Amino acid sequence: MFLVKRSLLQATVVAALIGLAGLGIVRLEFIQDWAFLRILAASTPNTDAPDEPDALSASVCGSRSPIPDPSRAEACVLVQAGERLFVVDVGDGSVARLRQWATPFNRIEAVMLTHLHSDHISDLADMHLATWVLQDRRAKLPVYGPAGVEQVTAGFELAYGIDYGLRNAHHGDSLAPLDVAGFDPRPIDNNALEILNEGDLKVSAFLVDHPPIVPAYGYRFDYKGRSLVISGDTKKSQAMIDNSRGVDVLFHEAQSNELLNIMIDASRANSADNRAQLFEDIQTYHTTPIEAAEVANEAGVGHLVFYHLTPSPRNSLMADRLLRGVKEVRPDNWTLSVDGTRVTLPVGSDEIFLDEVD
Repeated sequence: MFLVKRSLLQATVVAALIGLAGLGIVRLEFIQDWAFLRILAASTPNTDAPDEPDALSASVCGSRSPIPDPSRAEACVLVQAGERLFVVDVGDGSVARLRQWATPFNRIEAVMLTHLHSDHISDLADMHLATWVLQDRRAKLPVYGPAGVEQVTAGFELAYGIDYGLRNAHHGDSLAPLDVAGFDPRPIDNNALEILNEGDLKVSAFLVDHPPIVPAYGYRFDYKGRSLVISGDTKKSQAMIDNSRGVDVLFHEAQSNELLNIMIDASRANSADNRAQLFEDIQTYHTTPIEAAEVANEAGVGHLVFYHLTPSPRNSLMADRLLRGVKEVRPDNWTLSVDGTRVTLPVGSDEIFLDEVD
C-alpha cells in the first residue's frame, strides 16, 4: 500500500512539473511568436493551394434567425461554382464566419439578397470592407435584391462614407481605392428573373411567399449539370416546389411553431405580452420542418438542408423537438445545418458530399 501511495505521489509530482514547465514554455517570447504565426497562417487564404476538383458547392455561413444563439450567425450561404464565389444573404456575424474560414474575398463576385429584413442584410458593411481593402477589386460590389436594394446600399454608403475616406487617406489608392468603394445595387426585375447565364453557370431568382414582404426571392444555381436552391424566407409554396424540381440540394428555412408556442406561453407567464405577440406574428410567413420536407419530396430533391432555423437548437433535445415528425415525411436524405455545414456536388457525378468547413 505504501508503494502504491508513493507511486501515485510521484506521478502527481511529475504531472505538476510537466504542467509548470508547459506554463513556462508558453511564456517564452519566441514560442508566443511562433504560435501567433501559426494562427495567422490558418486564417489567411492560401493562394498556392492546389486547385480543388470542379464542383458546385454551398456552405452555410449563417444558420439562425434573429432569435439569438451564440454559436450561430444569421442567414448566409456561400456558393461556389468552380472558381466563382457568391454570397446569398449576409446576416449578423456571417462575415466573421467567412473570415474564420479564410475565405478568398477577392473572388466574391456578388451578394444576392433574398429580401431586405435586417437579419439578411446587416453584415453588408463588413462584407464591403472584406471585399474592398487589400482585395484589388475592379468595381463596386454588386448587390442583387428586391426593389429597395438601392435605398439599403445607399444607406450603408452614407453611414460608412467617412470610413471609406479615412481608410483611403491612411492606406492610399493601392490598398483602399475610393473609385471602387461602395456598392453597385441591382434591383431584380420580376419580369426577367434570370440574373446570370454565362456558359456553364446560370443563376436565377424566383418569387417566394413571405407576405407582407413583397417581393421576396429564392435563388437557384445551375452549374455543369449540378444544381441547388436556396429558399430564403417563405411559407410553403408552389413556387418553391416548381423551382426546386430535380435539384441536387435544397437549402430550406425551417421554423418550429410548436417551440414558438412554448416560448409564447413562457413570455405571457412573465407578462411579456409584446414578445408573445411577436412570436405569434412570425408563424404566418415561415415554413415548418415538416412542410420543408414535403416541398423536397414533391420537387424530387436529392438532399434537403434545413437552415435559417427558428429557433435554432442549442442541444440535441431541442434539435429533436425542432425536427419532430420529419422522419415520417422524409426518412433520410436531409441535414440539420450548423454554421459550417457544406454540401459539395462534383461535376460529372451524381454524388452529394456533406462535411463541415473548419
